[in-house]
Amino acid sequence: MNPTRTARLPAALLLPTLLLAVLLPALLWTGTARAADPNRPTRAEVYQALGLEHQPADYVILVDTSPSMTQQGRYETVRQTLQTFLSGLTGADHVALYTFDTTVIARYIGAAGDPVGILSRLPAAPGPNGDTDIGAALNAALGELERGDALPIASVVLMTDGENAPAAGSAYPVATTAAWTAALHARAAKLAGHTDLVGYALPLATGATGAQLLSQVVTDTRELVPGSIQDLGSYLQRAGDDTRLRQARAVLAPDLGQGVTVSWSGPQTLDLGTGEATGTLSFTSRAARLPLSVDSIAVSVAGRPFTVSGLPSSLILSPKSTQDIPVRITGRLDGGPLTPRHVEHAGVALKVTGTVGSPWQPALAPDLPLDIPPTLRPAELPVGVSGQVGSAATLPLLIGVPLLVLLVLVLAWVRVYRPALDGVLLIEPAFGEQIPEHVPLTGRRVRLRPALGGAGRVRGRRRVSERGARIDLRIRYSPDGSQARASSVTCAPGSRVVAAGTAFVYRPASTEPPGRPS
Repeated sequence: MNPTRTARLPAALLLPTLLLAVLLPALLWTGTARAADPNRPTRAEVYQALGLEHQPADYVILVDTSPSMTQQGRYETVRQTLQTFLSGLTGADHVALYTFDTTVIARYIGAAGDPVGILSRLPAAPGPNGDTDIGAALNAALGELERGDALPIASVVLMTDGENAPAAGSAYPVATTAAWTAALHARAAKLAGHTDLVGYALPLATGATGAQLLSQVVTDTRELVPGSIQDLGSYLQRAGDDTRLRQARAVLAPDLGQGVTVSWSGPQTLDLGTGEATGTLSFTSRAARLPLSVDSIAVSVAGRPFTVSGLPSSLILSPKSTQDIPVRITGRLDGGPLTPRHVEHAGVALKVTGTVGSPWQPALAPDLPLDIPPTLRPAELPVGVSGQVGSAATLPLLIGVPLLVLLVLVLAWVRVYRPALDGVLLIEPAFGEQIPEHVPLTGRRVRLRPALGGAGRVRGRRRVSERGARIDLRIRYSPDGSQARASSVTCAPGSRVVAAGTAFVYRPASTEPPGRPS
């Protein structure tokens, strides 16, 4: 890392503010204005809700105690800044304080609950002689973070005012810098596989090479060099927020990608006999720490003219909570216009839509994407419905109308092929003189048993001619009553016909009483 350097602030002013930015995020928790809308909290309120002030972190602090640190009050400034920092930590945080010059000395390793006691371990002043072995200091920092009970959030803070200048015989000589930084980098990369590891370099003088070396060991290294006094405040705010974001990211990691599921917890079959039924939609958050919201909630029934009412336009779900929303489904099953009345059962799909998000999303974006699935799951819910369909009049109509048509057809057939008879039928031998026998024609069929013998029957047949409608007689006669000698003839009104040697004359009632037909 070779950042462009600008004019430096005096070390006595610059160092305390830089160190507070890196190591004292807890001091920035208080004094934050409350959000006007509880459903849109500020970032500080989100951190407070997550309890980040109680989330422990590892801090490894490397302080240069080479002779040059006595210049411009640098060492004394470091001591004062560390005292302020340590006072803001909790007993859950773990601090490892090392000094380095020719050798590296662990001044304090343990909980951060006694700032005065920890600071008492530092030497009163740098020694008059000594080198600057930054490689050895970085090796000690990694060794500390490789302990079995290391915490998931770790920061390595390097404060030096000089270049790497180890003593002869050091395991980290300048000549082999590439080799030993590569070896330390491999160890740091292994740590980063299970630890959120970030390095912070605070160069205390122009030409200090600690930032470059730290970045070669710890991939995510940030050099804290404000350009001027004017942007120092905003820079410190961003640095403090960066530490809290790392803690928030670790706490919320299990919730990333978790969303809202919806289920039907009402009756499995809705009775729509009265045109409406009630049920319950259950919205469940799958997030353990993250509150979730659902906006623009709507429900429709696929392929059915039903309406669903009673849903709120939006709701907010606490972590791992479920909200049951009573809903009313209005509509009727349609069996068609000719369906007899009966109870029909059908399956429908409730299509539930809504936009899933989190009230915390605006406060954390864009630094901490929450990756919330934007839609409800599943998209459709199967539900059974039942209800009476059809008309009570349908079945009688389905039976009655065909019967009526049949009756009309029968009556029409009877009218044509079996009309009511009237008048008389004269029967006499076809040859010879004999007074004809008068047979009255009544009903629709007449049996013949003439005095001259034989047997037969008479029925009518309505016909239409140019002169209008008339009834002809269909006469079937056998002179001995057997079917073998039976003959059939048709006799029009006023006509004379012969069948099997017997003459028949039809005189309808509308004509004058007949004499002997010519």
